Amino acid sequence: MLEVNSISKKFDNFQAVKNVSFKAKQGEVLGFLGPNGAGKSTTMKMITGFLDSSGGDARICGHSISLEPLEAQRNLGYVPENAPLYEEMYVREFLEFVAKMREVKNEKIEERINQVIRMCSLEAVEFQKLETLSKGYKRRVSLAQALIHDPKVLILDEPTDGLDPNQKHDVRALIKKLARDKCILISTHILEEVEEVCDRCIIIGEGEKLFEGSPEELKSKSNKGRIQDVFRAITTGQKLQGVTL
Repeated sequence: MLEVNSISKKFDNFQAVKNVSFKAKQGEVLGFLGPNGAGKSTTMKMITGFLDSSGGDARICGHSISLEPLEAQRNLGYVPENAPLYEEMYVREFLEFVAKMREVKNEKIEERINQVIRMCSLEAVEFQKLETLSKGYKRRVSLAQALIHDPKVLILDEPTDGLDPNQKHDVRALIKKLARDKCILISTHILEEVEEVCDRCIIIGEGEKLFEGSPEELKSKSNKGRIQDVFRAITTGQKLQGVTL
């Protein structure tokens, strides 16, 4: 469903992303990890077509994001980090606006709005203005708008950032539920999130892919099963006691 082939991005003389490649299929949650500035968000923006790549390409359900952007994006839902919202709109009004932009059939719009409101637990705020919502509820609205057209591929950039522990739990549970029939790419810096929701993970550092495998394979490189130690060793190049790379 999602195929990324040697995608790269250069800003003037700075190489932000260097020939990153990976695949993800239906029913899979792929974690995208790396320290701040590693190139995670830049890669996601290229995959979704919000940023042109300097080289390589991504294919969404067989459609090239560079050559067939509209066809690719019809199969894609995207929640960027710090996703902007139309603050003056009400929640239902905003979701209706997005549904129309996403070409949801008129007779299906209300049904889809009701579905995503239930899925994202927005019943308590569906008639409130977005500007009145807490950060947690705004994050849920961002996820709801990404789901409104029932995409096959979901790209989620730090989906639980800024949420309280209960909200994190709810969003992670929703991601696992959605993954039954979708392909999900999730960027996160929370390593416990990787263990809880991801089937595989990729680690990048300084724009390059450094590791690809399951969370269990990552943990197995530490004699104490500490994923954070392995992550640190991979991303810094340090030799840490008890970690074998």
